[in-house]
This record gives sequence, structure tokens and C-alpha cells, in this order.
Amino acid sequence: MRRVRLTLAGLVAAAVVAAGCTLPAFAPRTEGEAAPPGTTPTWRACPEVADELVGRGAPDMRYECARIAVPRNWGPGTGATAGPGSGETFEIALLRARSTKQRDRIGSLVINPGGPGGSGVDTAVYLSFGPAFGGLPASVTERFDIVGFDPRGVARSSPVKCIPDADLDASFGYDPDPASPASFNGFVALNQRIGRGCGDRYGDQLPLYGTEQAARDMDAIRAAVGDDRLTYLGYSYGTLLGATYAQLYPSRVRAMVLDGAVDPTQDLVAGSEGQARGFERAFDNFTRWCAANAGRCPLAPDARGAVTSAIDKAKVSPVRGAGGREATSGWVFYAVISSLYTESGWQELARAIDRLDGGDPAEVFRLADEYAGREDDGRYSNLFDANLAVNCADDAEKPSVERVRQLQSQWREKYPLFGPALAVGMLGCVVWPGAADPYPTGAAKGAPPVLVVGTTGDPATPYEQTPKLAAMLGVGRVLTWDGEGHTAYPQTACVTNAVDAYLISLTVPREGLRCPAR
Repeated sequence: MRRVRLTLAGLVAAAVVAAGCTLPAFAPRTEGEAAPPGTTPTWRACPEVADELVGRGAPDMRYECARIAVPRNWGPGTGATAGPGSGETFEIALLRARSTKQRDRIGSLVINPGGPGGSGVDTAVYLSFGPAFGGLPASVTERFDIVGFDPRGVARSSPVKCIPDADLDASFGYDPDPASPASFNGFVALNQRIGRGCGDRYGDQLPLYGTEQAARDMDAIRAAVGDDRLTYLGYSYGTLLGATYAQLYPSRVRAMVLDGAVDPTQDLVAGSEGQARGFERAFDNFTRWCAANAGRCPLAPDARGAVTSAIDKAKVSPVRGAGGREATSGWVFYAVISSLYTESGWQELARAIDRLDGGDPAEVFRLADEYAGREDDGRYSNLFDANLAVNCADDAEKPSVERVRQLQSQWREKYPLFGPALAVGMLGCVVWPGAADPYPTGAAKGAPPVLVVGTTGDPATPYEQTPKLAAMLGVGRVLTWDGEGHTAYPQTACVTNAVDAYLISLTVPREGLRCPAR
């Protein structure tokens, strides 16, 4: 599956660790009636959300929650409903984090963490903890309310849930490169079963979870928080959501930061190959770090050989962990994927593979489960249900099953560790029963400058997509971080200063600004 990892894991893992907590699937549903479209929502104090996620609230922060109702089908560009879902609504959950030290308030900073399927409610809580924990700087939180929302179909917002936990276990645990015809056909059948289940449950409503509908929801959120123009921070898939909003409502944009850019013009095949290339490049960076830091990397001097060997061994003789759970090749592969989203994950990967070789799969399971949204008892959040529903609604051009099989072989030669998995990962949308509702891919005519941030070592949204998104919008200004991992803000002083000045004072960074890795 594409665009699947949440940026928030890299941003705020330190906050969760510091609080001694693990990340639940998502915090409790915020109660209260959803405000009808076009009306002002009722905000209520909800400190329990931060308590459930992190164990406490951030110092000097208040948390309030609300719910708004939005049309299930906004209709084609006019705001009038038509077709499936006409006259019905979805509920959108909002959380507002407001500093008690707020002064000279500018408005609300609406955030989306990506995925698709990531909870903006959770992310607003995490970002409220400040720079010491990877959150937003005080210069921002003291001028803006931080407003997170769960997009339609996600977590607390009329969630999509149609994939049994057992099927998710089977999907993640499956051989990432099913080479034999029987193995490949088995993976096709698994994806067909998942698709049928979602189709049976949601039918002609499936296209309503696409990005354009969610972008129109964002304008209802802008109105609900009382801002004439939107100030927005979107990560990863959130850049696609923001870019879509900028095209639909260019005159309603105040400032927009798109960090970890998705190129909206690429089709499913191009996007999947780009990720295969990006993860291969990030893994090469990991192996070079490992060779140069043998004291911290037990896989040195040949980390690639060690990881490849671990995956190959798991195909024939998976290590058993607690409760008899097997660390199959799929779980080992997703532990690798998970660790590449942050540079700090490299040492965790090396330790996990080393311990797996010694017969202990616990660290492999921990890394993979963080990626999958899987809890210790085997239950999953709806992250991947929503991810599949959104991605498949967005993608109008899909290859055939036969074409996927060809690409699996071709990409195995070009991207040996990640290519086959990214090829067969397209099967979920190839066999998806829902119709497509593609988002627009044009210029944001009339919008102010949009800041597009890219990281040169980003595996999930490779840097090459950054200038493409900026060029498509026509008003994009690129900010480059020569760093590792997925997304950049607020990881270094250079990036943070540039983004803060833009958000607060609308000062656009100079053309071609590059920030060093450290």
C-alpha cells in the first residue's frame, strides 16, 4: 500500500516514550452533537484525549473538542450534493490545542499528519508538547490554535472499518515477494477477499472517501474555527490534501506548508515505483551508516546482506515469538520499512535484526506493529481500512493483475529489496470494487505562495516529488532539507526558522534555500 506511514511517529515518538506510554489505536471518541453544515460548533474541554494518548497534557495547553457534520457528497465543484450519499452527512472530529500563553493570536493552524488514515486529532496533541519532544515551537503555539481533524473515514470521523484483523495479519505477514505462481495468486485472492468485504459493506459509498471530498471538508473546518482564510500544515499525504484545497479554494488560503510532498500528477504505477526507489536509496544510506558505525550497528560490515538473509530465512523457517506468533518474511520486511522513516530508527533496525538472528523476534514485531497500527492483542485501528479506501478512490488509472506481475519481476532487478513488494502492493487497488473519484491536478491560480518542503533522504515521499508539486501549483516555493527520514519540520533550526517566519509573518524563504542535515 502507498502513502501509508504516519509522519507523526517520527515527530513525536519522544513524547510517547517520555510519558512511558504506548500509542493506542486512537483516543476515545469525543462526545457531543455534530454541528450541522454552516453552523458554529460547540467546543468542550477534552483533556482526556491527551491523557489517553500520552498520559498527560502538555504544560500550559488546553484541549477542546468539537464535531461538525459535512455532506457525504459535496457534488462536482458547486457544493450541491448529487449521486451516492446525497442528503446524508459524515461527522468530522476536531481537537483544538490552545496555549495559555497565547498572545497576538493570528488564527488556527489546521494540521494533517498524512497516511492517508492518520489522525489529526492525535497529532495536534503530540505537536502541542513543544520542541523538546519534536512538537511545534512556542513561537507558533503562542500565535495559533493548533487544530487537528480526523478526515472522513478516519479514527473518530465516521470511520471506515471493513478489513478483519485476521486478513490484515495475513496481508502484513505475507511474503513481500511472492515469486511462485501459487504464492502470487494467493496474494491476489487475499486482496480480492478484502475488496469484496469492503464493497459489501459500503457499496457505492466507497468513492466518497476520496481526497477531493476531504479537501472540501477542510473548508467547512476553516469556517467552523472562524477563519476567513486557511493556515495549514500538511505532512506526506497531507500535502496532497492541501494541494487539492489550494486548487479548489485558492482565495481562501492564507499560508500553506506542504512537507513531504506527494506529486499529484503521478499515477499508481509511477507513485509505487518512486517509493521503491526512495526506500532503496534510504536503505543504502542506512547501510553506509552501519558500515561507518560498527560499534552501534551489529550488522556491520554488510547490513544489506544481513537484512536480506533475515527475510530469506523467515520465508522457510520463521522465528516464533510470544504466544506462538511467527516472524514471517512479511513482518521482517515491514520492520525494515518502519525503521527507515526516521534516522533514529536505523539503530533500532540493526538491533532488531541482530536479535532476530539470535532467536528473539520481539523487536521485529514492535517495529512492524508500529507501522501497521497493530496492538499487542492483535487488534488493528482502521488506519489501513481508510488508507485503502482513500487511495483506491483517488486512483483512476490502475494496472491489470498481469501488469503487476510483470512489474514485480522488473522492479526486482532495479530495486531488489523493495521493488517486488511495492509492485504487488498495488493489487489492493487493482481489485478494489469501488469507483474512482480522482482529485484535480492543476495550478492554484490566485493562491498566495505555498511552501513545499522536501527531504533529500525521504523514503516514502522521495525528494523528486517536491519540485513537481511546487511546479504544478504554480505558486510553490521549495525549501530543501539535506537530511534523512520522512519530512523535515521542525527537525532543525534552519527548517524551523524558515517555516515559522512563513506561518507567522508570511515571509517566503528565498528561492533555492537548502538546509544542512545538522
